[in-house]
Amino acid sequence: MSVSNLFNQKLKVVNIGIGSFAENIRRAGGTAVSVEWQPPANISPNIFRTLNAKKETISKANSEALQRILNSKPYLTNMARAIDVVPGMRKNLLMHAGPPITWERMCGPMRGAVIGALLYEGLAQTPEEAETLAASGSIDFEPCHEHSSVGPMAGVTSASMPVFVVKNETFGNVAFCTQNEGLGKVLRYGAFSPEVIERLRWMENILYPTLKKALDVCGKIDLKNIIAQALHMGDELHNRNRAGTSLFYRSIAPAIVETANSPKIAADVLRFINGNDHFFLNLSMAASKATLDAARSIENSSVAVVMARNGTDFGIQLSGTGNEWFTGPALVPDALFFAGFTKEDANPDIGDSAITETNALGGFAIAASPAIVQFVGGSASDARQYTLDMYEITVGENTSYQIPSLDFRGTPTGIDAILIVETGTLPFIDTGVAHKNPGVGQVGAGVLKAPMEPFAKAVAALAARFEHKHIRTEE
Repeated sequence: MSVSNLFNQKLKVVNIGIGSFAENIRRAGGTAVSVEWQPPANISPNIFRTLNAKKETISKANSEALQRILNSKPYLTNMARAIDVVPGMRKNLLMHAGPPITWERMCGPMRGAVIGALLYEGLAQTPEEAETLAASGSIDFEPCHEHSSVGPMAGVTSASMPVFVVKNETFGNVAFCTQNEGLGKVLRYGAFSPEVIERLRWMENILYPTLKKALDVCGKIDLKNIIAQALHMGDELHNRNRAGTSLFYRSIAPAIVETANSPKIAADVLRFINGNDHFFLNLSMAASKATLDAARSIENSSVAVVMARNGTDFGIQLSGTGNEWFTGPALVPDALFFAGFTKEDANPDIGDSAITETNALGGFAIAASPAIVQFVGGSASDARQYTLDMYEITVGENTSYQIPSLDFRGTPTGIDAILIVETGTLPFIDTGVAHKNPGVGQVGAGVLKAPMEPFAKAVAALAARFEHKHIRTEE
């Protein structure tokens, strides 16, 4: 095409800059397509050189991590109080979501959940007493992930709380998670009013023993199978768990009817599960934790085994860097807010539930559940693209977890931190939103991308390990 003809054509632009560039062209009558692109992480070229030199070694380690993830078989096998089964649990310990944090740095909803847990345990009689106790130094705060556990949103788990016991029968490791309270004003969103504590005690004294007795009769429940079916039924197993909850309900309901202490208790328990579409969320989290823990501590692997948020920091752990945390600031989700609330009310992202994305579910499987992106005005094609993007930063696909709208392609599995910093493509997460102040509870739900900083730090640490090995070899 000659230059003269070029300038006679209607302007068509491919924009790789900020979005406003394309918007200005459209306003002027032109056509513009924005490219979803961002630069790779700003880290030293020496780090990339080190990692490229070890590409085959890393690839082999990542293949092992992937196979451990794919071969895992998580089953719900038991229920018990946390003090009786969670490694390292003690009466003055409160486990929380995300990487390590002190009381002084805790966000509002996590502080609210701590207050509620201390009231629930009877360690304080008023919210004011609970705050004083929490700040006194006599209460220990440690991440759920450091105790083979996960907790949604604030993630606070105390000694008396009942937990699901999920065993990875392929590798023998076990993971734990509390029971799901439902939505709205609940402990995990930082609420601690009397009805919140009353519900927790009902869950301990009625729901838990009823489920435990039923589980003893019906036997272990195959969570991987339920997850696989739920993906075919419109769930992505993070923000939508309606199908998963229904399948779990069908698995355990007959045994509840047979073993409950009374018809009323059976009806109350079944009504509670039936009325809580998110009941299966905690089970999908525990299944994901049991799966990913089997892929830990594979030397040289750049596969993420944890993504978690405490409402202040976003933290990750890699298979090849042991139990070391790499953190960056937690971000505020783009969300659909409940009536009366706006983004100004929202706390930054919080919770261990991103373990589902780490396990190829949630935002990584959102093409199976396009209704989720409606939270932020998205479409089914947006959901499809979000999942397709995640294949660019993962080392394989999960043949058990398939997405119908992608011709039953397996979900993108094995998040590779190196691919993230090389491409600039960040993990996509869908999530609930808590009010930034303690005691309020949930104010919405939405989506966001993980921050780059934790992945850049993790990749630098992995490269440093190779450099250290090189120096030791030369010595």
